Amino acid sequence: MDLLNALVAFLNFVFVPAAAYGAQLALGALGVTLIYGILRFSNFAHGDTMAFGTAIVILFTWGFQSLGISLGPLPTALLALVPGIAVTALLVLGVDRVVYRFYRARKSPPIILVMASVGVMFVMNGLTRMLPYIGVNEIRFDDGARFVISVREFRDLTGLTEGLALRSTQLLTVVVAVLVVAALFWFLNRTRSGKAMRAYSDNEDLALLSGIDPERVVRQTWIIAAALMTIAGTLYGLDKSFKAFNYFQILLPIFAAAIVGGLGSPLGAIAGGFIVAFSEVAITYPWVKVAGYLFPDWQPGGLLQLLSTEYKFAVSFIILIVVLLFRPTGLFRGKSV
Repeated sequence: MDLLNALVAFLNFVFVPAAAYGAQLALGALGVTLIYGILRFSNFAHGDTMAFGTAIVILFTWGFQSLGISLGPLPTALLALVPGIAVTALLVLGVDRVVYRFYRARKSPPIILVMASVGVMFVMNGLTRMLPYIGVNEIRFDDGARFVISVREFRDLTGLTEGLALRSTQLLTVVVAVLVVAALFWFLNRTRSGKAMRAYSDNEDLALLSGIDPERVVRQTWIIAAALMTIAGTLYGLDKSFKAFNYFQILLPIFAAAIVGGLGSPLGAIAGGFIVAFSEVAITYPWVKVAGYLFPDWQPGGLLQLLSTEYKFAVSFIILIVVLLFRPTGLFRGKSV
């Protein structure tokens, strides 16, 4: 019985939160690796574009709710994703035309584009905070059913001391992430446009000689990246809460996930997202409760916590440094940083 209680505690406090967080990081890292693999620069405005897209989704969510439109047990934000992605795609296409296209036409080194993206990051951050009703405050916009199963229901069902709570947003995050990843891989591998994007990524000169329109590839890349950023940001906000600054902070774990898996490798981005998420959660979780079930006669002198939760982003930083030092191409041998 104690072993089952330890397993439930592990699932409740480590596995389920890390799986949901990993799915969010994987979607964010997919956007980073797509831009790096095709447009050949690291987009530091990624996190703040996620914040902008999520803010637009929130505004549309409130608009739908005021009109009495909802999805029943599912969050209304899922319905608001469609116009949110459209607005975000228009914004990033406009930014590309105004900023990145200039440097791309002059064959500027990637570092120039990276520095330009830092400028875009600050502009995007200010733009998000200036949106009406958004500002700098913490916003909760989840509605519908809150739990798939609650702690009390689980205890009544199993008779265990330890309870398991599965929030609907956690399950929704994993399901949506699986569907989005499947759709993206189908697009890249089965459609003509997806194959053109892959060809452009592998060899730009040969792709141009084959008649592939580079501007069309660029537009498609930004539209797909905008969709990934908006979906990832919305799922992160539904699971936790929305605060514009949090999306600036999440940029580090997203980049760590993309680099761990291998920049330019979609499979690597997914694997990296879950590696970073499980590392962060496992290292900052106090294991004293699990140890108490496994070793009832042992009285630990502390919380058995390797790092405090305030330092969870330090885990991403350490992982990032280790990978860059010993395997800069990542686990799936993407492009070297």
